[in-house]
Amino acid sequence: MENKKQTAVEWYWDKIKSHFEHDGDLFETATFTFAIAKEKEKQQIIDTARYYFHEHGKLTPEKYYNETYGK
Repeated sequence: MENKKQTAVEWYWDKIKSHFEHDGDLFETATFTFAIAKEKEKQQIIDTARYYFHEHGKLTPEKYYNETYGK
């Protein structure tokens, strides 16, 4: 298995999630917010890749994201 890169949002979540684990409701809210942030970051990466790979056709932005950062 190849190593996947970690996005900035994933890195940040790894650093702060332990601060929320003592409070179930707060942890649930933070986890939900993390999921939204991760999706927004994914879309930004795909939009950037779409611009970059325009007319190259061999690698779609979605495939680039999935191969670089995982699903």
